[in-house]
This record gives sequence, C-alpha cells and structure tokens, in this order.
Amino acid sequence: MVGETNLNKLLASMSPSLIPGEYVFCSVEGDYLDFNALSPLASFRESEGLTLVISKEMAMANQLPFESVFRGITLTVHSSLDAVGLTAAVSGKLAANNISANVIAAYYHDHIFVQTDKAELAMKVLNEFCS
Repeated sequence: MVGETNLNKLLASMSPSLIPGEYVFCSVEGDYLDFNALSPLASFRESEGLTLVISKEMAMANQLPFESVFRGITLTVHSSLDAVGLTAAVSGKLAANNISANVIAAYYHDHIFVQTDKAELAMKVLNEFCS
C-alpha cells in the first residue's frame, strides 16, 4: 500500500483521532531493552540519552521525571514518508493557535503530541482542514 504524497489530498482526508491516555517524554540512560517493560509508544536515541514516549502512569509508577503531559493525535490518512508539507501545515495551524506540536512520523501515519489541556482545541483546529 503506497502512502499519499499530494498535500491537498492529505489535508482534506487526514481525519485526526485522539489516542487514548496521556503521554510524557522522558530521557533515560541505557539501552531500549532496559526499558522494554515500560511499553514505550515511541523511542529515539539522542546523544544526550534515550527519549521514551510512555504513558504518564508508567512514568509515575517508575519515578521517571518529565516536564509536560501530552495527548496524542493520529492523522489517520496514510501519508507517504516522501510527502512534502504535511508536518509544516499541521504544526503551522497549531502554532497559530498557541499549541505546541511534537510530531512523530511512523510508516503509515503522522502522530502529533499536544499539551493535554489543549488537545480538544487541537482537534477542532485540525478538523478545519477536513471541512
């Protein structure tokens, strides 16, 4: 299945969907396998440490420090990793409404993590692309 690359089609059909639960970003020392039991939704190795996106509950239960709490939004359209402009359009629309956009691209979809208290506004704003 080939992902969509046409920006207008992507925006018109992206149908944002809230991911259940609240998530946090934590930076830890060690290897991914050391934290597998935390069931990370995503991870990324940086020179400063391993970033984990995990549930707020899991971070608290394991006494892992975090700064902010987020809700995840999946753009349910199958976007190609070669598509140009989707991240810019989405983050620009959110920024215009004072909402941070922490974007993670996966194989089939893009996922945006926004502050928990702005998640409903983010959904409203993103759905404006689809109307």
